Amino acid sequence: MKTAFNMNTKIVAFFALFIMTISANAQIDRSQPPVAGPEPEISIDKPEEFTLKNGLKVLVVENHVLPRVSYSLRIDNSPIATGKKAGVESLIGSMLGNGTTTISKDAFNEEIDFLGASLNIGISGGFGSSLTKYSDRILELMADAVINPLLTEEEFDKEKTKLIEGLKSDAKSADAIAGRVGSALAYGTKHPYGEFVTEETINNVTFGDAVAFYEKNFNPNNAYLVVIGDVEFKDVKKKIKKYFKDWTKSVDVNTTVPKPSPNVQYTQINFVNVPDATQSNISLTNNVNLKMNDPDYHAALITNNILGGGGEGYLFKNLREEHGYTYGAYSRLGTDRYGASRFNATAKVRNAVTDSAVVEAIKEINRIKTEPVDPQLLKDAKAKYVGNFVMALERPQTIASYALNIKLNNLPEDFYTTYLQKINDVTVEDIQRVANKYFKTDNLRIIVVGNGADVLGNLEKTGIPIMYFDEYANATEKPKFEVKLPEGVNAKSVMLKYIDAIGGKDKVEALSSILLKYEASAMGSTIISEEKRMDGKLLQTIFMNGNAMMTVLTTQEVVTMNKNPLPENMVADMKPLGGLFTELNLLNSDNAKITSIEQVEGKDAYKVQVSGEVVSLAYFYDVETGLKVKEVQTTSMQGQTQSQEVVLKDYKDFEGVKFPATREGSQMGQLIVYKLLEAKLNAGVTDADFK
Repeated sequence: MKTAFNMNTKIVAFFALFIMTISANAQIDRSQPPVAGPEPEISIDKPEEFTLKNGLKVLVVENHVLPRVSYSLRIDNSPIATGKKAGVESLIGSMLGNGTTTISKDAFNEEIDFLGASLNIGISGGFGSSLTKYSDRILELMADAVINPLLTEEEFDKEKTKLIEGLKSDAKSADAIAGRVGSALAYGTKHPYGEFVTEETINNVTFGDAVAFYEKNFNPNNAYLVVIGDVEFKDVKKKIKKYFKDWTKSVDVNTTVPKPSPNVQYTQINFVNVPDATQSNISLTNNVNLKMNDPDYHAALITNNILGGGGEGYLFKNLREEHGYTYGAYSRLGTDRYGASRFNATAKVRNAVTDSAVVEAIKEINRIKTEPVDPQLLKDAKAKYVGNFVMALERPQTIASYALNIKLNNLPEDFYTTYLQKINDVTVEDIQRVANKYFKTDNLRIIVVGNGADVLGNLEKTGIPIMYFDEYANATEKPKFEVKLPEGVNAKSVMLKYIDAIGGKDKVEALSSILLKYEASAMGSTIISEEKRMDGKLLQTIFMNGNAMMTVLTTQEVVTMNKNPLPENMVADMKPLGGLFTELNLLNSDNAKITSIEQVEGKDAYKVQVSGEVVSLAYFYDVETGLKVKEVQTTSMQGQTQSQEVVLKDYKDFEGVKFPATREGSQMGQLIVYKLLEAKLNAGVTDADFK
């Protein structure tokens, strides 16, 4: 009976609502837009706070909705430059959170996994999270890791090797170069925000340097611990005092953050040549002094959003939707409490449209400075910020971060309760005023990282002065793209010499199939790389601990990855890879050109470039021996560029044909060395393998 009553009640309620809806609709005047509802009232509860005797400041936000607790530690030291030992902070940071003086690294990590928790410590703080019933133990482990880290020279040497390998992996990355050069030119290489890490600076750092950096800078003097979740204030206060009371207060580190380099006197292109780049990384930037407590702050947020905050921004609509130059174009107007930040408009574009993209980006920046913004666009931008702000308030972490922001940025107590009002008070005139104040189109650095041979000619036609820099922001001369080659040397002759060096054209062309297997060890796993080759076909499979992880099939018709077809433009670019030897496919290709003579492993090598729309190939052949000593495959898709570089060594003879016995390459910052296990000629491969 109870179920029937509930059902009848619901039916009656439904029909009542239906009739009310019809009645209401009949009275609505569709010619008039609906009146906006009242702005939501913003009420933000203040976290409860206390401070330990050692200076650690604690903020607690109770939230009992879920049985979870998180602890966020922030070491709020002023930025410092580490000069000739740049990277010391990364080295010591990577060692923290890996065991303590009382708990081994393995036991420490195993316990965290067993509890289903997370705990990470770095040089600027840490984060721990767990279910409520384990929160006491996670807090204890965090305190132990902070106060008594396990710092050993053996671990230091491992982290040093990993960091250096990561730098080598990024050496030819246009994204990494653009980030490094952009910061160095904007702030200066002696500024904390402008200095960068190199293999030389890492090698300058000793284990003693790393420990001394920790002891000087990782202390509770300027530390904040934010606790969020299913806790009782009195209880968590008692536990924090218990676990963190032995964290020793140190001498205050008083540093003055230097002023960044001044903006350039006139707009200029700062060009960095990356010969392998298949697209250009563009950044239009100038320094700004904008802080969260500035009167312009809220108007600056909306102004940047309209210019380049997303799919509705001026930059995106022009460079992507109107012209199709890029997958995305965005801008950022940064804030910094030390007065050192940047306006930055960025895009990654095809080589052929690099100059046009620069011109159009400048046009859009000038547009927001000179033309009043459309009132509806302004209204939409405000609505976006209001929606995001209100949604963020649903997360307890937001309350804590807002409270910390107020403290660190010297904000008024009502900064967030009046936030929406200040957003909605932004006017069309404010947008134009702020754009003119912070977007310096007469003092822009237009940083372009790309293939000079492809893009410089058209960039010069823009009439914007061009200055040249290397990948470490050192001023340099304009690159020369004409390669002086010995008489008779060209891409075809170099590849023919390679074929002769590995056994001769007759021997190579007599082959019907090739099977190669290479083995490597990495991340505790055994990796097998297998290649099967026939005329016009290539099957590459990567096995990890005996399981096939990735399979790439390349023929003259299709390219598939794990049996999924890749885009047609990739197929066109990767066709040369399908076959017994790539060089046989490229001998008569107009697309294969010698672009430079570079050193590989200390010896001169001809670089043969094969440019594609999505995938570009670069092969390096030893000038003296003719053997191929390096391969680089660069893929550019959806605004992202990735390069895979392999060094080939120790050629060995198999039935009269030579293959490299060693292949070395970096993956995720780790050097992986493959050794040749097996080479079969005219055996072990059939047409069925390529189905």
